[in-house]
Amino acid sequence: MRAVFVVDSDAFGGAEVHTSHLLRRLPPGIRRGLVVSEPVAPAFRSVPHVAERVAVPLARHRDSAPEVAAALARLEPDVVHVNLVDPASNAACLAAALDTAPTVATLHLTGHPGPDPSGLSALYGGLDRAVAPSAPIAAQLCELGVRPERVVRVRNGVDLPAEAARPPGRTPLLIGAVGRLTEQKGFDVLLGAVRRLVRGGRPLAVVVAGEGRDRARLERQAPGLPVTFIGHCADVPALLRRLDVFCLPSRREALSLALLEAMAHGLPCVTTAVGDVGPEVGEDALVVEPEDEVGLAAALDRLLGDPALRRALGERARRRALASFSAQRMADDYAGVIASAGAGHPMRAST
Repeated sequence: MRAVFVVDSDAFGGAEVHTSHLLRRLPPGIRRGLVVSEPVAPAFRSVPHVAERVAVPLARHRDSAPEVAAALARLEPDVVHVNLVDPASNAACLAAALDTAPTVATLHLTGHPGPDPSGLSALYGGLDRAVAPSAPIAAQLCELGVRPERVVRVRNGVDLPAEAARPPGRTPLLIGAVGRLTEQKGFDVLLGAVRRLVRGGRPLAVVVAGEGRDRARLERQAPGLPVTFIGHCADVPALLRRLDVFCLPSRREALSLALLEAMAHGLPCVTTAVGDVGPEVGEDALVVEPEDEVGLAAALDRLLGDPALRRALGERARRRALASFSAQRMADDYAGVIASAGAGHPMRAST
């Protein structure tokens, strides 16, 4: 079976890491191709097991994606998988995929259906399968027009390191955050919480990894704060091993890969009650309400001041990640979804 993955993104973040996990881990019986937008194509160059790669212009927010359509026609897939950053912005790629082969789509964030809800509903109604990483996303997929029996829940997964990180415990303690620098991730709320902690006399340092359209605005909000923006991080595990605490203050999320990776490394985590975070993470992280700057500052202050709590929370986080959040389990689930999408459709002849 030939499965081609379409990634139409302007920055590399969790949704793109998700696709890279699948490309690495799907079984050999699925021949993998990739059609990827030029802004993130370099980040996929080293991903193994990809038989064909085609870089195309960004089609996000466009009315049509002729370059994507041409690439898909040339690659002749049996099934296409489209990575949907949000419900509407990748609609042109979704249309190109549906015109080519049975299509699976993964929606990574809930959101507004855009300026043409009826047209978008027609696209979603044509999907063979739609994957939801969280319960709120599953509900929105049905609202968008996917038949309920075609919505599949697959929990996100990450690489599970052989050993837990050993937080260095230097002074000041180092808080880390990883994610796309957009309003969705709530890093402005983190900056406000850090400002409160600094005013209260708490020594700390913060490093934020990631790129995105809001980087300049966030940097303008951080003068005088012990915060460093390091841009795209090619080696996130190495960064995590430097941290004492991980923080992800998202406003919207399914189940963040960055959060799961930090938990897998045994880091104590502070995050927000969005998507499936509450039921999936339980009491193995400190969870506050989104946009609650005061609550976020209090949770961080609690961890920074209590080494026993940091150690216990990190150990619990790693146990939960090892039990529930394997990237290989996620890829195995996707292999079944892709096979079911191709069932009943004639396969193309191998060449």
